[in-house]
Amino acid sequence: MPMSSAAAVAPPPGGDAEKGPAAGGPPQPGGGGGSGGRARRRRQARAGLLFAAPMLLLFAVFRFGPVLGAVFLSLTDYRLNGEWTFVGAENYTRLGGDELFRDSLTVTLLYVVIFVPLTVLLSLATAAMLHQVVWRRGLFRGIFFLPYVTSIVLAAVIWKWIYDAEDGLLNGLLGLASLGPVDFLGSGGLVLPSIALTSAWKGFGYSMLILLAGLQAIPRSYTEAAMIDGAGPWQRFRHITLPLLRPVLFFVLVIETISAFQVFDAMYVMTGGGPVRSSYSLVYMLYDSGFKFFDFGYASAIGLVIFVFVLGVSLVQRRFLGKED
Repeated sequence: MPMSSAAAVAPPPGGDAEKGPAAGGPPQPGGGGGSGGRARRRRQARAGLLFAAPMLLLFAVFRFGPVLGAVFLSLTDYRLNGEWTFVGAENYTRLGGDELFRDSLTVTLLYVVIFVPLTVLLSLATAAMLHQVVWRRGLFRGIFFLPYVTSIVLAAVIWKWIYDAEDGLLNGLLGLASLGPVDFLGSGGLVLPSIALTSAWKGFGYSMLILLAGLQAIPRSYTEAAMIDGAGPWQRFRHITLPLLRPVLFFVLVIETISAFQVFDAMYVMTGGGPVRSSYSLVYMLYDSGFKFFDFGYASAIGLVIFVFVLGVSLVQRRFLGKED
């Protein structure tokens, strides 16, 4: 029996009609195979690098350049008139025997231990609260974020008045409760928590927005399924929200740790490093060494030590929180 015309022209299964570029057929539109595709990808990569080159150049000049300059200065005795003498590791040897450096390192580490958990918990609690708010969420978000865009000097001046032992707002409220005046900024045991509270109030808004974005990215189907299974609010937060929020929490911890190690402005305005250097941080010592005593090599060595500490703490945080499953 003769075949129909359709059957006569139809190719057999697996024939040339099913061949694409990989099977020797004609190249498909948009395909990336062959030398032509590789050449096109190279041209695209070159074009991308060309567009990114100005920013990469600025980043290298204003980021890596100062870092390399600091490394060089830390190995020299650099003087204000531009003359310098190579001294090798002498500045680091001085740091090891400097009691003031050990005291300022202790102050900085204590401040980090107080400030970072306080700021992260405040940011997380505020973000969780805003996540549940439906009415005027943008308004409340702006109100909580407002302190972040204010000057740290202005915030420090305001909080210095609030903490004042004689005329401060906080001691006025304590007086209404028949509690004696407390010298928050004049007590060695209270000065660091007081400054940490000021800095946390000033800067928690940024981390709050990041955590709020992370909370809003969690699919509601997960929490709804947990509610159906009978999980309470704390169980949902502990077993669903926190694990899914871990990458965002890691980022917030890193940036707040860096901020804590760099504390200077609030201490400079509120206490001047006192009382008895109880709020004298590493950056404060760096400032005095470089801009008060013009010992630029020593100041650069302090800056690199701060960098090493920040890097070490960040790696520890990544080990326990930021690693991928």
